Amino acid sequence: MFSNRGEIVVKAGGRQWAALAVLVLPVLLISVDMTVLGFALPYLSEDLAPTGTEQLWIVDIYSFMLAGLLVLMGTLGDRIGRRKLLLAGAVAFGVASVLAAFATTPWLLIAARALLGIGGATLMPSTLSLIRGIFTDPAQRRTAIAVWGAGFSGGMALGPVLGGWLLEHFWWGSVFLINVPVMLVLLVAGPLLLPEARDPKPGRFDPLSAVLSLATMLPIVYGIKLFAEHGFGVKAVVSVLAGAGIGVVFVRRQQVLADPMLDLALFRNRSFSTSVVTNLLGVFSLTGLLFLVPQYLQLVLGLRPMVAALWLLPTTVAGVAGALLAARLARRIPVATLIGVGLLIAAGGFAFLLGLGADSGLAALVAGFVLVSLGIALSETLTNDLIITAAPPERAGAASAISETGFELGGALGTAVIGSVATAVYRAGVPESAGEAARETLGGAAATVSGDLLHTAREAFVNGLHVTAVLGTVLLAYTGVQAMLLLRRRREPAEVAG
Repeated sequence: MFSNRGEIVVKAGGRQWAALAVLVLPVLLISVDMTVLGFALPYLSEDLAPTGTEQLWIVDIYSFMLAGLLVLMGTLGDRIGRRKLLLAGAVAFGVASVLAAFATTPWLLIAARALLGIGGATLMPSTLSLIRGIFTDPAQRRTAIAVWGAGFSGGMALGPVLGGWLLEHFWWGSVFLINVPVMLVLLVAGPLLLPEARDPKPGRFDPLSAVLSLATMLPIVYGIKLFAEHGFGVKAVVSVLAGAGIGVVFVRRQQVLADPMLDLALFRNRSFSTSVVTNLLGVFSLTGLLFLVPQYLQLVLGLRPMVAALWLLPTTVAGVAGALLAARLARRIPVATLIGVGLLIAAGGFAFLLGLGADSGLAALVAGFVLVSLGIALSETLTNDLIITAAPPERAGAASAISETGFELGGALGTAVIGSVATAVYRAGVPESAGEAARETLGGAAATVSGDLLHTAREAFVNGLHVTAVLGTVLLAYTGVQAMLLLRRRREPAEVAG
């Protein structure tokens, strides 16, 4: 049933939690897909022999399509129905997974990965917005979002472990085929357990706004990727500026439309705008660290990939615990305080990383990463709740899409900015006598030099990690204090009675 504002009214019970279990499935798979490909790259490269450019597109096209289409798909779900969009996305995701698994050329794999990104863009905002409608009780909703976030964190850490196991027993396409049975379960259980919800008065759809939103996001994400891979360059700057310019046109069009695709009034709500920025900065810090830590474990400490992945499992447990703990603590402690404390815990985790060395530091790394994962999961569970409750129920899809877009941008920026800072420090610490390959990456140094030069390269990489640890500490501490100050006087949104 629906209220007169388009809200789903579902009585609390087992069916409600069964629906949540169904909604966690696609989130788990999307996060697995974000990390599993890295392990399969050497195998598919040997089989398909892609060029360097083709390999970059195989990796990047998924995140391009995901980031570029989230706002459009979130708005589309509000119009045609969030469950309908979720199930359509499941079909696309399943078909794309099969195409990717059996791709015979690099460009077929690129096309399949693009379709995976389109499917993922329909799944992410649909799951979070449906949770907003199914769980109208604030405490239950926070618990549901905590479980949703735990599924995402678990999937990101499960990806490397699952990928390593599959590649030891099967061919590289198996990392994509694991999506198919899960999507089949979603297609069967979704119509039975998930209620439909949409904006009862969506207004007229504007195709030009859809084109402008895509034309805004794709160049910006592409420019950030170029910056991460090649540093500051003309092509990266032009790409970002072009996307930003089109974004200005998009925003102005939304301001004059009677039925805008993106309701900019959402950003006037302090809870909404502060939570979106807090999420972006939290993910920015976390993904920058995720970019560097596997290299430290494998290239500095010399751990095998599977062993390195297993050492990261405690961070997954911490992320799940932080998400679930947030829902319980929010019953007794003000939300603004919890968000700030979570980010300060994460800042303390970054400070632990200053204890890393070129010859030791595994304990400091695990302890620091556990604190980072715990604190960010704690804060982001609550900010996601604020984002989807600050928006009117009929705009839940659009609000969720904005939250996910901020997540994607934060991830892309984290890899680009933090990765570039670490690379600059690394290059400054490796002498020119080591050769250009060794000065480019630590992997290049491991392949081309040995002895004292390799040890120097490892120390330079650790110095880069130390600099990023200081940046992460300062940024998260600032973000935590800012969140506490801006959110402590927020007004609780009115809840719809069940």
